[in-house]
Amino acid sequence: MLTRVSIILSWLHFCNIMNEPTQQAIFLEIFIDSRHAGHLDLGSRTSDVFGAPYFMDVCTRVSGSTKLNVSVGPSKLNNPTVILNGLEIMKINDARGNLDVPDVVSSGHSEIKVVVIVVIAVGSFVVVVSVVIVILFCRRRRMKPVLGKEQHFLMNRGQKVHTTGSTYSNGTSILSSPMIGYRYPFMAILEATDNFSENLVIGVGGFGKVYRGILKDETEVAVKRGTPQSNQGLAEFRTEIEMLSQFRHRHLVSLIGYCDEQDEMIIIYEYMENGTLKNHLYGSNLPSLSWRQRLEICIGSAKGLHYLHTGSAKAIIHRDVKSANILLDKHFMAKVADFGLSKTGPDIDQTHVSTAVKGSFGYLDPEYLTRQQLTEKSDVYSFGVVLLEVLSGRAVIDPSLPREKANLLEWAMKSYRSGKLEDIVDPCLVGQVKPDCLRKLWDIIEKCLAENGICRPSMGEVLWNLEYALQQQENEERSNQNNEHSSHISCISTSETSRQFSRASSGVNDDELAGISMSKMFAEMVRQERPVRNI
Repeated sequence: MLTRVSIILSWLHFCNIMNEPTQQAIFLEIFIDSRHAGHLDLGSRTSDVFGAPYFMDVCTRVSGSTKLNVSVGPSKLNNPTVILNGLEIMKINDARGNLDVPDVVSSGHSEIKVVVIVVIAVGSFVVVVSVVIVILFCRRRRMKPVLGKEQHFLMNRGQKVHTTGSTYSNGTSILSSPMIGYRYPFMAILEATDNFSENLVIGVGGFGKVYRGILKDETEVAVKRGTPQSNQGLAEFRTEIEMLSQFRHRHLVSLIGYCDEQDEMIIIYEYMENGTLKNHLYGSNLPSLSWRQRLEICIGSAKGLHYLHTGSAKAIIHRDVKSANILLDKHFMAKVADFGLSKTGPDIDQTHVSTAVKGSFGYLDPEYLTRQQLTEKSDVYSFGVVLLEVLSGRAVIDPSLPREKANLLEWAMKSYRSGKLEDIVDPCLVGQVKPDCLRKLWDIIEKCLAENGICRPSMGEVLWNLEYALQQQENEERSNQNNEHSSHISCISTSETSRQFSRASSGVNDDELAGISMSKMFAEMVRQERPVRNI
């Protein structure tokens, strides 16, 4: 008996996007036309990487039907949520190009032909994949090797980021989560910065230079390009990208993208028109900030740090809070930047994180510096130093000043103990800082700079007190304005009373006054007042 059969090759695409890798293993069963076509251990096939793709091919014979039923379900071993992400179905033709071939019942010859076809198809696929792997391997061998100090990325030649992330030459992941939406090709960054023109440099730091750039969609960006000689390396680059992509807050600088092609370490941020807080306090020719602007910048920065400390299950410790890492947009709104040294805070049952000391000299928490014990209060100490910079308008360490004034913290504390708190205030702010506001701000600074972290306030408490200091400033300014207004009204009333009195005393009208000299008017007023004084 002759029947017509079709050989169907099905490619099933899987991607675990529902079950976290830490959960139970994922075993799947595949059925085609109600016949068991095999099983799949998806966890082991993808090395338990969340979101990693995998495809499986199944070859079946179909006869006398125009429909093909493909089913995927959980195994009896467990019960995961199963999604079939993609399905490709292909008919396999014979040597003559026929898609349907005769099949003789009870004949083993046709079965042999089917096996041969399947073997050829699978073998061809294996050969193609092998060739692709060899080509990629050869291209990698020709690339510049990654330095042992992990200062550079392995070149990616513009390849898309896979869901498992880019990797170092030793196989470790650059990013713990996929960053497909953020990755920019190197050529796009070259175009945006005019080949990294020195005319577009807007800043220089430990990581490298920062350039102003314009993307194709006319978006203004800041492009931070790492250099091989930089003090920060691959770990800091990775940390900053992961931190910025994890958080969104109006007082934290926003990540636009990054690039790791051709040994580059480039991070693209939103462009901040007014640069750093540091440049508006000292060391540049920029106009001085008003006292109200400084208070609002401090409040905005405190909000950003407070969000880092409380916005997730574990606190994020910035570890490099300083005036150079507080950026100002076109409206002078503050945003905290530079998260390369950030560290996840201690667990709920721990008091601190033990780690090597990193940060900027002059801003380091003495407790962290001596004991290598990092907490959120380390950021509070650094922020206290920033508040002192804002109040004084000078650097933490200034070698150009006399020895007793070179260290800002020591000089400020000595001035306060001597009853000369006003000496600390920036000369540009003379007359702007109200006494109650000054005393409140100093109280905040003094508590932030406490030697022991346990004695320092939280960022939430610092934020509340800063807003209270601003309220005191506004209340005193409003009170002064009211007093001036009242004095002005009183002056007008007194003048009007004197005028009426002089008119009544002299007994003349306005027309008559026009012809009287001021000396005569004064004499008449004295004459009229003399009897009153004699009573």
